[in-house]
Amino acid sequence: MMDSDDELVDIADVSVDFSEDVQPLDFSAGRCKVEWVQNSSPKLLDLLDGNVPGIGTYEDFNTIDWVREKSKDRDRHREITNNSKQSTLALLLSVSDAFSGWLLMVLIGLMSGALAGGIDIAANWMTDLKEGVCLNGFWFNHEHCCWTSNETTFEERDKCPQWRSWAVLMVGLNEGASAYVVNYLMYVCWALLFAFLAVSLVRAFAPYACGSGIPEIKTILSGFIIRGYLGKWTLIIKTITLVLAVSSGLSLGKEGPLVHVACCCANILCHFFTKYRQNEAKRREVLSAASAVGVSVAFGAPIGGVLFSLEEVSYYFPLKTLWRSFFAALVAAFTLRSINPFGNSRLVLFYVEFHTPWHLLELLPFILLGIFGGLWGAFFIRANIAWCRKRKTTWLGHYPVMEVLVVALVTALLAFPNEYTKMSSSELISELFNDCGLLDSSKLCDYTGKSRSVLGNVTAVNGSNGLADRHAGADRHAGPGLYTAMWELALALLFKMFITVVTFGMKVPSGLFIPSMAVGAIAGRLLGVGMEQLAIYHHDSPVFRGWCSPGADCITPGLYAMVGAAACLGGVTRMTVSLVVIMFELTGGLEYIVPLMAATMTSKWVADALGREGIYEAHIRLNGYPFLEPKEEFHHKTLAVDVMRPRRSDPSLSTLRESGMTVEDVERLISDTTYSGFPVVITQESKILVGFVLRKDLIISLENARRYQNGVVSVSAVLFTECDPASSANALPAVKLRSILDLSPFTVTVHTPMEIVVDIFRKLGLRQCLVTQNGRLLGIITKKDILKHMAQMANRDPDSILFN
Repeated sequence: MMDSDDELVDIADVSVDFSEDVQPLDFSAGRCKVEWVQNSSPKLLDLLDGNVPGIGTYEDFNTIDWVREKSKDRDRHREITNNSKQSTLALLLSVSDAFSGWLLMVLIGLMSGALAGGIDIAANWMTDLKEGVCLNGFWFNHEHCCWTSNETTFEERDKCPQWRSWAVLMVGLNEGASAYVVNYLMYVCWALLFAFLAVSLVRAFAPYACGSGIPEIKTILSGFIIRGYLGKWTLIIKTITLVLAVSSGLSLGKEGPLVHVACCCANILCHFFTKYRQNEAKRREVLSAASAVGVSVAFGAPIGGVLFSLEEVSYYFPLKTLWRSFFAALVAAFTLRSINPFGNSRLVLFYVEFHTPWHLLELLPFILLGIFGGLWGAFFIRANIAWCRKRKTTWLGHYPVMEVLVVALVTALLAFPNEYTKMSSSELISELFNDCGLLDSSKLCDYTGKSRSVLGNVTAVNGSNGLADRHAGADRHAGPGLYTAMWELALALLFKMFITVVTFGMKVPSGLFIPSMAVGAIAGRLLGVGMEQLAIYHHDSPVFRGWCSPGADCITPGLYAMVGAAACLGGVTRMTVSLVVIMFELTGGLEYIVPLMAATMTSKWVADALGREGIYEAHIRLNGYPFLEPKEEFHHKTLAVDVMRPRRSDPSLSTLRESGMTVEDVERLISDTTYSGFPVVITQESKILVGFVLRKDLIISLENARRYQNGVVSVSAVLFTECDPASSANALPAVKLRSILDLSPFTVTVHTPMEIVVDIFRKLGLRQCLVTQNGRLLGIITKKDILKHMAQMANRDPDSILFN
């Protein structure tokens, strides 16, 4: 690095001494002389004397040119700033242009929050519909139905005469074998109906609405274009089918798809603002903010959402986007809070109130949960990718509807007998996070000391020693209900681990956050109860003696469930900072940050030791999307010449000449090749580089020239020069295409190390880079070439990179 500006060398009067074997390049040979006037440089894209529709846009399954898009935006901004000094109207336009980004954030927050609230309410109602119906109004779910009832007691708050199970409605029985069979059949039928509707709607109207959406959004944010992925049909179908898929009882969550829904809202709203409609790079800044909004409404975690977008999803995240993401997430969280979908006036999904502080020795079981989370994450990714690959390459992929129905049938048949798999995953996590109070009727709270706790409570109320209440309440020897619950939870854990592998990636909207958290929460609760009973029965051992006195309530099983949930989600997604923040926003458990951090870091280390990729990166690679992973290091000692095309055995590089070509020549080159663009050189012999032109811009310009420019025929000259050639009076008019030429394409030399080239592509978001030697064009490196080279170096199939 240079210490000061004084060290910069003035090269204005230095003559370059070429070595003997290299001739000085004569740039003026056969070219017209142009006087260079300072400050008269044209804009990068001064498009054919006005905006020609289609120029500067991209084909489907192509990568955007970040440098070009940012230059376009700078030119636009400079023009607005210059105009604003000339009139009041232009000044107002300038202010509205600056304000439009914030207005867009408000609209995205409002729309996403409203949709998320609707999805939550509809999914809760339809989940309960599988078990029964409310007589007061079929649109009430079980909880709301019993709220209005006067016959409901606190211990049995889920039982009320207004809520009827299907067995009571059909055969008039509430208990017994026939009632159980009717309820079982209705549960399975509703599950199959919801799953069938979900997969059929996706298949018929919006194939892009399936899956999580996060791998594709990561790819889109890196600059790739997938037309229709964030369109209105995808939004409508994803919103409807997400409710159906969650209600069917399949082992999936709505959190990942809500990020996709928020990005669809953002993309649709971008069309109302010229600044974002016409610039792909600016639109991706908005989509980054929308990803934060998706997590904000999914979990009620606005700050966690911003960090999720920064850590996990975004490719380019300037400081301005951070502020806007924060604002949009705030608006979305406020909107969701106003709708109040959970009916508890809280924004968070699983609010917990733990009263016992954790002890330093408990870090050991928390780290054990981290190890379990890492192992589960690595196992899940390998198993799920193997299953998805099987789906892609065998007959299984041809029958998506049948696959969803079979998985839904198996899920419903196995889930119904076990109350912990029968309930929705969100309810299950809420139950596992819960700390047992005196009036909890759950089997997880069946402790033998509980009957005495109520007596102790009465004694305390009657004015006797309040200590009796505390000690009696803390006598937590496991009762028979708790032993049953442990067996059921162990079976639920095995069931969830197996069924989630098969479910994620099917042709229905499917999130991974909630199923992963459910697996971790079950494992955590099992360990927590084990630790609790160990402390009760061995309170005299050296481990517990110092901090866990007899009768004291020193271990909270719910906390272990919370830590386990974070560990498993971290193992699968490899999130760290954002995950911890999401977890404490989600539960309100602020003093448990250290256990959460310990478990999350452990799970990431363990999972990374077994495989470097998270689930989203693995799915990106499985689908062959052209995504340059920013976290992945490139260690190989290859050079640009090893990767560039054409190779030695290939035909020479297709180039355009600056002058001397006809319209027919250019059209023939376009029809004979499939390349996305062409380098422009002075002559084919000299290969001295002038610039780079995109295929789409070339096609549109030639079509417009033929249509609107008089006298243009197949033999008309095509010029990329700045001045007109000397011509006779009756010569045909030439087609001048200088305005679509990129005069500053990125170039590297043949000896540039590939690790530098990869870094340039990552940091500048390039589509292609030209390779030169001594100023002469030799070849080209595209993003796809780099991805193929990296796959080859990692002993993977280079042809797995599917797209252009």
